[in-house]
Amino acid sequence: MQEVNHSSVAEFILVGFSAFPHLQLLFFVLILLMYLFTLLGNLLIMATVGSERSLHTPMYLFLCALSISEILYTLAIIPRMLADLLAARRAISLQACASQMFFSFTFGFTHSFLLTVMGYDRYVAICHPLRYPVLMSPRGCARLVAWAWAGGSVMGMVVTVSIFHLTFCGSNEIHHFACHVPPLLKLACGSDVPGVALGVGLVCITALLGCFLLILLSYAFIVAAILRIPSAGGRHKAFSTCASHLTVVIVHYGFASVIYLKPKGPHYQEGDTLMATTYTVLTPFLSPIIFSLRNKELKVAMKRTFLSTLYPEKI
Repeated sequence: MQEVNHSSVAEFILVGFSAFPHLQLLFFVLILLMYLFTLLGNLLIMATVGSERSLHTPMYLFLCALSISEILYTLAIIPRMLADLLAARRAISLQACASQMFFSFTFGFTHSFLLTVMGYDRYVAICHPLRYPVLMSPRGCARLVAWAWAGGSVMGMVVTVSIFHLTFCGSNEIHHFACHVPPLLKLACGSDVPGVALGVGLVCITALLGCFLLILLSYAFIVAAILRIPSAGGRHKAFSTCASHLTVVIVHYGFASVIYLKPKGPHYQEGDTLMATTYTVLTPFLSPIIFSLRNKELKVAMKRTFLSTLYPEKI
């Protein structure tokens, strides 16, 4: 990654949850438990998809890639957040801050791109079932996943280089638990700050809104195709293959919109910190739960994999 710009600020102080001193131990326990569950849930999904040959289909391979991106996204932010909740001094170097921003944006955007790819997969499966083996061939699936990861890396690099090309002066307190763009922009000085803020905002919103609109378009065609199925059982079966993905999309973009589109009040800094945990901690926590509970085939396979691990002699 490109070396960060020289600045009068050598390190930042992550204010985090310091506005709630009596609740930090409670936050630590809750976030730690949710983080461990997130890791175990995604690892179990990956192990299940890898061990069950019946799940070696594009839909579940994309889900496996989504679990990997989710693990890496939380790894970029939550361990540092947990350490800071117990630390007396929450200093982070300029280089470490840039690295955290790069990896969190890379894996966050990769997650959004993979959700878009999964929407396209469901569109092809329901609207063009006869062409599905050709359009979603192993090579084609690998190419889509590679493009998602490449796109995430480009977005992470663009955002990080743009922000850390600025000069930081004056206060070094980041009113957040991570190296987040808005609080960092408040610490930057120079005439180019408004232009960078506008450019980064437009790039991020365009990418996320583009993904969301593509998913909506996929589901518009999917709903139209499902409504043409004559039997109620057929319609239910077709929709059940999309239910978990659609629920995760609603949760993912719902929490994101609450964070980024809510009005800024007089105490927005503390509110932003608390609200950001919904996207950073709660959304990854809910994702494996939704996929395992809303997908009967995956739920049965996960149970079989879990039992075979605990009691291999009985399977």
